[in-house]
This record gives sequence, C-alpha cells and structure tokens, in this order.
Amino acid sequence: MIDPPEPLVAGALRPPEALTPARLPVPSGLGRLLVLAAVFVCAACGLVYELELVALASYLIGDSVTQASVVLSFMVFAMGVGALLAKRLRCRAAVGFGVVEAVLALVGGGSAMALYACFAWFGQSRIALVAFSLGIGVLIGAEIPLLMTLIQRVRRQDAGGAVADLFAADYVGALVGGLAFPFLLLPCLGQLTGALVTGAVNLLAGAALVLWLFGRDLTTRARWALVGLNVLVLALLLAGMALAGPFEQAARRAVYGAQARVAEQTGVQEVVLTGGTGGPHGDGAGSGRGRKGSGRPLELFLDGRLKVSSENERVYHQALVGPAMAGGPHARVLVLGGGDGLAVRELLRYRTVRSVTVVEIDPEVVRLACTDPGLSALNRHAFADPRVRAVTGDAFDWLRRQGRSGGRRPAPYDVIVSDLPDPGITASTKLYSQEFYGLTARMLADGGRLVVHAGPPRARASTFWTVWATLRSVGLGTLPYRVPGRRPDFSGGPDRAIAPGPGPDGPGGSAALPSDGAGYWGFVLAARRPPRLAVAPDAPSTLVPLSALRAGRLPEPHRPGPPSTLMHPRYLQ
Repeated sequence: MIDPPEPLVAGALRPPEALTPARLPVPSGLGRLLVLAAVFVCAACGLVYELELVALASYLIGDSVTQASVVLSFMVFAMGVGALLAKRLRCRAAVGFGVVEAVLALVGGGSAMALYACFAWFGQSRIALVAFSLGIGVLIGAEIPLLMTLIQRVRRQDAGGAVADLFAADYVGALVGGLAFPFLLLPCLGQLTGALVTGAVNLLAGAALVLWLFGRDLTTRARWALVGLNVLVLALLLAGMALAGPFEQAARRAVYGAQARVAEQTGVQEVVLTGGTGGPHGDGAGSGRGRKGSGRPLELFLDGRLKVSSENERVYHQALVGPAMAGGPHARVLVLGGGDGLAVRELLRYRTVRSVTVVEIDPEVVRLACTDPGLSALNRHAFADPRVRAVTGDAFDWLRRQGRSGGRRPAPYDVIVSDLPDPGITASTKLYSQEFYGLTARMLADGGRLVVHAGPPRARASTFWTVWATLRSVGLGTLPYRVPGRRPDFSGGPDRAIAPGPGPDGPGGSAALPSDGAGYWGFVLAARRPPRLAVAPDAPSTLVPLSALRAGRLPEPHRPGPPSTLMHPRYLQ
C-alpha cells in the first residue's frame, strides 16, 4: 500500500526550499568563488581569535601549555555544539550566517579587551577565558554548515566536492591567520587593537557576502535588520579601537597602580617600571628621586610578574652572587639573564673581577637598565663599566653555539650566575632542564661555581627540589640554601614569589625568618666538587652575612627525584 503524501502546513519551510537556487548579482561561478573567499577570511579571523585567547591567557595567567589546552579543548567542543545548533538555521542560511558573523565579530574582537578588564579590575580572568572559548567556538562551529548550504544554493554540487572546497579554503585561511597573528597583528597593532581589527574584517566579510551576494533573497525587514546589526557592531569595534589606548592605560593603572611610568611591549615581553628610584637600602645606589612616579620604591614587571623591587632586591642579588664568588677564582663571570644589571652591580663590587658577560634575551631590558634614571641608578650604571659585555640572545641557544665555535672551545668561566625567570613559566622550563645545565657545566672552569635561583623552597617545594635534582643529574655537587625576603604584593602572580615562612625548612631555619610575615628565596649552588658556603677574600660589605647563609642551608633529600628534561619537563606538574 502506498502512503498518501503528507499535507502541506501553511508557513512551513520544507528542506528543498533551503536549497533553491539563489538570485545572484554575478554569474554562479564567480558567486561560488566569492563564497569560498568568505570562508577563507572567516577561517583566518577564527584562528586569530583562538591564538589571541591563548596568548593573552598565557600572559595574564601564565603556563602557556595549560592555557592552550584549556582554550583549544573548550573551543573544539563548542564548535561541535555550534555545528549542531546551526542545523536549525539552514532554512534561512543567509540571515543566519549574517547574524552569526556579526555576533562573532563583536565577541571575538572584544574578547582581548574583556579578558584584560577582568584581570585588571577583578584580579582573575579564568572564568572569562572559558566563557569566551565556548562562545567563540559555538559561533565558529556554526559557520561551516551555513556556508555549505549557501554554496549549494549558488550551484548544486555533490556533497563530497563541496566539503572538499570548503575545507580547502578554510585550512588555507587558517594558515594565513596563524601567520598573520605573530608576524603582523601582534607586533604592529598589539593584543587589543589587533583583535578589534580582526573583528572588523570578519564583520565586513560576512556583511558583504550576505547583504550583497545573497541580498536579493532577503526580505526587506531582514535586510534592514542585518544592516542595523552590522552598523552597530562596526560602531562598537571602531569605538574600541579609538579607546584602546586610554583603556590600556586605565587597566595598567588598576594592575600596577597610578605610578607606572614606563610601559613597553617589546618583541619578547611587556616591560613595566613603576615608582621612583628610591629604596630602603640606598647605599648610594638608587637613593635619589626620579621623574614622575618617584614617591614609592622602583618595581620592574616583566609580563605582569614582579622581577625587581628596590625594597628588597639587594638582599636577593647579594644572596645570589655572594656564595658563588667564594671558594675559588672569579675573574671571568657569566650572567644568564640579569638584563636589569643588578646582579652585575654586585659582581663588580669584587675587586678581582676582570670580565662579566651578560646574556639577555630582551635588548629593551638592557636599554632600560642603561637609560632609565631609576633603574640605572639602582644598578650603579653597571653596563657602562668596560669590564661588562652584554649579548642579546636566548641563553640556551647561546650556550649551545659556544660549543660549536669553529671547533675552538671558548675560555671557561670561573662563576656562572643563572638569574632567569621562574621555572614554573612554560617558556623558561628549558632554561632549567638537564640539557641546559649540561651545556652550562661545559662552560665552567675546573674550580668554577654555578648558582641558580630555584624559587621558594616552601611554597613550591617540588619545583625547588627538581632544580636541585636536575643539577645533580649532570654530575655537579650541590648545596641548596635560602635567605629571608619580603613577599611582593601583586595579584598577577609574581615571578619571584616567596614562600610564607611560619616554620623552618631546615636546621636553624627559624632563626633567619623575620617576624613581619616575610618569606624565603631559594637558591642552589653547584660545582664539580661539593661546594660550601664561604666568603670571598675580596668580598665587599653585604646585607646577607655568612651566618645568615649558613642558617639558611637546607638538608638535601636522601632520594633525589627525577630531573627535568626537554622532553619531560617536570616543573609544570
């Protein structure tokens, strides 16, 4: 028995109507090419949104591996949800695509500004990061089903061929967007304006496709509604571009306080100097007052993390340098990192130092250390000393090249000071790896010493003892120690966070702990023979006496944990 045909319901839209040929203002071949061009632009913009979320989250929160995993996981999941939701829009694919692109342009273009606002005024941006990853993912996922419907309305084609064409344009667009973000948008426009410009491009591409190419298929009401929505979104994006500068200044004041007087986005990181040139430990260096911002101690932030505070940096740098300078010659010194010049300042106080080589990845930090009145006064114009040579480069790559310099090994160093960013930051894990310390050990003289800032031994005990175990794994004897310091008050997650100190970490530890709630900096001294804490014969006066160093010596674990390697970094666990 043959079933009777289903009756038509008034106003219902049957699936075949979604595939009726579109009335285009151009031939179908050119129309198809224009749809693929829109796919290309939308894919490029979508990948820029994705990379911008990862980059900004890595800067604001830290640990780029975790942030990339969070963004990609939630976004890909949301793309699947968006593709399912788009099935309900296929009957009005042109209008649906126009609305999706307008909303995506606004959400994606404004995401960087919104994330930075959450970080600056609310102190955290993790919830906003997940929300934007989900929202952008849903909107990107809705694009392909709608574009598939539109391209079939231009000219019918077998499903396999249409999918191949769409994905080809999509992947090529992703390539262009992925390369444009780090090489064009980020260096030329920055995070905020770059995202807003991307949103504007996304909006214009979607509006041109829908309002012009498929405009004849739109009702008058739908056409004017889309025009109004696009004009509104474009106005908001342009207003965001115009206000990006004042907004960034206001957000920076909320994060760093009203006295941020230097703020630069270099090719490596964001560099911010706040406060003046004064500090409690004047000792002739940095005791003056600078220009605007001189009512408080000088602080240097790199990518939002406190690197230097003139209130306590002298204790840190003297504890870092002093033990390594004892126990043998120290005429030739290598500093890895330390572009602020403060470790160099302490080294130059030793009379027998003949040369100091500083390997710093960011030349702008060295330039500020030389030219900024506050910072140069604090480091006593260390880079102006003829014994000091600054080299721009990644410390790992520089050490690697030294072993390949025409088969001729460079002269070894008596002392190597590792004053690098915290190992908990993903980009820095290779600078605390077994391979890195192996390269460093090759540059040590027979009686040379290496000292490493290893983080707070209590708050991040796992990180501290992994640094220690990694140094031991390359055949070096080690001596872990700590000194009391002051915990910085900064919500962005300071690089040199200090463990709170209500209790000893080792023998005599409580005697060194101040009573004002301060904490500890942790270091590891290493050499080919077991090192010991001592004072060099030409040592200058110091704020960290030998008794304090010995009181802060930490007992070594009986069973070392596994070292951190390039292929198995353990600092992020």
